[in-house]
Amino acid sequence: MTPIVYATCAFIWGTTWFAIRRCIGHGGYPTFTAAALRFAIAAVILGALYATGRGRPAPTRAQIAPLVGCGALGALGYALVYLGEQSISGGLASVLYGTFPLVTALLATIGGVEKVRKNAIVGSVIALAGTGVVFADRLDVSRAQGIGVLFVLASVVVSSLYSTIVKRVGAELNPIATTGVFLGSAAAILAPVALVVDRDPIPWPPPAVPTIALLYLAIVGSVVVLAAYFFLLKRLSLMAVSTLVLVEPIIALVVDAIGEREVKLDART
Repeated sequence: MTPIVYATCAFIWGTTWFAIRRCIGHGGYPTFTAAALRFAIAAVILGALYATGRGRPAPTRAQIAPLVGCGALGALGYALVYLGEQSISGGLASVLYGTFPLVTALLATIGGVEKVRKNAIVGSVIALAGTGVVFADRLDVSRAQGIGVLFVLASVVVSSLYSTIVKRVGAELNPIATTGVFLGSAAAILAPVALVVDRDPIPWPPPAVPTIALLYLAIVGSVVVLAAYFFLLKRLSLMAVSTLVLVEPIIALVVDAIGEREVKLDART
């Protein structure tokens, strides 16, 4: 199952970057509202699955606290991604996530979660260089896009941090239970932020394309992919799981090239 789950994660996450742009783009949902709705819908679905017994056993009190903390970090990480994608394409955001293995190696070593081998560090550096090659054609950005890039890079650090914590505390937990606590906590944090920060109302009647994108992000891009991701964290090393971000840009860049006229795939990319 592990190779199948890995491929599933790579493909789904490779498409979610474009879906976020469609969800919060022109005529779509306000940025933080979109993220809060995504996780709230996902948390309700996971709660229903847990009620059927599929998410048992439940996390203990000692396990819930760090998972709630991871949910808070997840809320911050995804908020940064949503903010970044207000000004940069999903393909570019996914390429920037190519720095994830190197950041994960650093945090895993500092936290003593796992011993990172030298060849993993070398591989991460090579991956970062490859990211630079892909990114080189996109250096001509405006100031607003530069800020978007910084938001996404900050999200990389936050995502690496909560992945490291989940690896430590979630090894014995059911992925459905882990995902439910994680997404429920993220939704609870993002909802009041959306009420305060977002000035635009929720569009009504619901716009077709942004709403389809929202449901895709909630069901496929959250329930399915995060449960799969936490499944992988139980069975693989952090460094092995972090290589997902090297596969996703291939998918994301192709999806962007198909769906957004201004995005082109040139020879260097």
